[in-house]
Amino acid sequence: MIPRYIAPLLALSLLGCPREPPPPSWLEPTTPKSQSRPDGAAAPRSGPVGPFVSCEKTRVSELIRVDQFGYRPSAKKLAVLVDPVEGWNAKDALTPGPVYEVRSWSDGKLVLSGAPRPWNQGAVQKSSGDRGSWFDFSALREEGSYCIVDRDNGLRSYRFDVGRGVYRNVLRAALRVFYFQRANFAKQKPFACVGDKCWTDRADYVGPGQDKEARSVKDRGNAKTARDLSGGWWDAGDTNKYATFLHSPTHQLLSAYSERPGVFGDDFNIPESGNGVPDVLDELKVELDFLSKMQPPDLNGGVLLKVGNVEHGDPLPDQSTFKRFYYPEPCSASTVVAAGVFAHAALVLREVPQLKGYSDELANRAKRAWQYFQSHPRNYECDDGTIKSGDADKPAAEQEQVSVVAAIYLFALTGEASYAEAIAKSFGLTRPMQEDRWSSYDPEQGEALLFYSRLPNADAKVKAAILARKLDQARSVDIYATKPERDLYRAYMRDDSFHWGHNMVRANVGNTNFELVSFGLLSAEESAPFAERAEDLLHSFHGVNAMGLVYLTNMSAYGAEKSVNSIFHTWYRDGDPNYDDVRTSRLGPAPGYVPGGPNHAYCSGQDPKQNKCASSRLRQQPLQKAYLDFNTGWDPAQEHDRSWELTEPGIYYQSAYVQLVSKFVE
Repeated sequence: MIPRYIAPLLALSLLGCPREPPPPSWLEPTTPKSQSRPDGAAAPRSGPVGPFVSCEKTRVSELIRVDQFGYRPSAKKLAVLVDPVEGWNAKDALTPGPVYEVRSWSDGKLVLSGAPRPWNQGAVQKSSGDRGSWFDFSALREEGSYCIVDRDNGLRSYRFDVGRGVYRNVLRAALRVFYFQRANFAKQKPFACVGDKCWTDRADYVGPGQDKEARSVKDRGNAKTARDLSGGWWDAGDTNKYATFLHSPTHQLLSAYSERPGVFGDDFNIPESGNGVPDVLDELKVELDFLSKMQPPDLNGGVLLKVGNVEHGDPLPDQSTFKRFYYPEPCSASTVVAAGVFAHAALVLREVPQLKGYSDELANRAKRAWQYFQSHPRNYECDDGTIKSGDADKPAAEQEQVSVVAAIYLFALTGEASYAEAIAKSFGLTRPMQEDRWSSYDPEQGEALLFYSRLPNADAKVKAAILARKLDQARSVDIYATKPERDLYRAYMRDDSFHWGHNMVRANVGNTNFELVSFGLLSAEESAPFAERAEDLLHSFHGVNAMGLVYLTNMSAYGAEKSVNSIFHTWYRDGDPNYDDVRTSRLGPAPGYVPGGPNHAYCSGQDPKQNKCASSRLRQQPLQKAYLDFNTGWDPAQEHDRSWELTEPGIYYQSAYVQLVSKFVE
């Protein structure tokens, strides 16, 4: 069963697929090494290779796991030396030699050396199925390129860099995903290119009856219902667009920019680059323009919920002739979401001279949306499923929580007492004030509460309650600066978080730890463990994880040697000769997409007679290994998989990661 907190994010695009590969060999049941030999010893391996020659000529072991992009000079740096025991790689083995070395990549110079330290006295971690050791090379601070060498075994790590700007291009790639997700927009050279590879495509859904003249789904034959609802971002692997699902991404990107404006330049190679406006704001404007169209003048401030297809089996975006439809009545959920997004954007954009007039327009839209939300009955079943794919409704409790976010930014914008009253009335109903995960889910709620606490005219009692709650959680709850020893990969996540969309939660746990730093809630010394925790979670996205995989697509041009090869997406679909898979197609997916990640509930709850999932054995893997790098589509005529539960991207996964990596770009 999908947890309620992730269900609103699930855009279930079900694409036709012409072929069905057999289950990969690593999904076959494996026997742990501890059971294959009485003494539990690792399998024999080759001995030392003699004197060290160079990093390039030393054999790579993916079991020596490092951040494949690298580290900041001042960061804590530990390689995780993995000896798998259970799961897909149980037959692999690594017994570390007594001395590990850091070598310069260019000339092989010995930089430092030291002894590995067994993790948890050699115990096997249940959630990963691995045991291992740590090699601490935090003393390495000089900028450059390096490898880590196990001299006794003749092995080395992947190449990595040390530098102040080591994640700058990674941030660029991750943010540019929103460009590739633009709806009704041609992706063209040079903006669609990385080096000599280009992910070009014609504009999608711009034909008759499509996004520029979408019709009411309740009066499909009536041309008078046509509205221009073009623009914005595709939500996920499908091409549908949702006013409610853009809530977290827009707020997170606005917050990320506000926190560290200097790292978001005007040179990210999107069409608007060089216009004097930071590219993250240009990209946000694409989505804000779409949301503005969802608030047409004749609805008196009300906001439409959703635009999309009424059929499954979506063709390639630029080839689709499917008509597009919207629900004609404003929905209270989409209206209150828009109120908060418009208000937050107005606050941020008014500081940019070129966007001052646009900011004023958004402020007016925010007030009109709020007025509509307050003066009309709530509706909770706007989305009847006719328009595919995800259910865009929000129940009563969630709408109340969203209203607090909207009231906070409207109060900051106007200072009006009515918004302060709404905050005081309902702030205690928000997830951070009710649950112990703060911004792990619906991160915009926790961020808004902390933003409110910094306002000079904030209610003293409300502010005190917010800060007391945050600090109490930070000092007592396990998602915060927990001891790194709790997890072999120094990136502890609760077992119940390995569900659909896990990577979003992983990034948000990092973000909510860093809130202690960015909001100045503790002294520099007290906040250091929270910053380290966030950075460790970032490393886990970059290959320091049980899969040894960089959880971004196609990042070889950015320095990753083992990154995601395929995702479930209507553009980068299974079988496409250009975009299917980095390993087998001409290009693979565009760089930088964040997939959903490990999902131990994969393909659960399905009727085996109706829906046989060939890879349901993923649920037999340890939690951290419940992932498969594939993008098989859906075909009701044969056994099939549900790859979208693992590898489909989402703009909410993407924004969470962008916010996290931006914190460590110097």
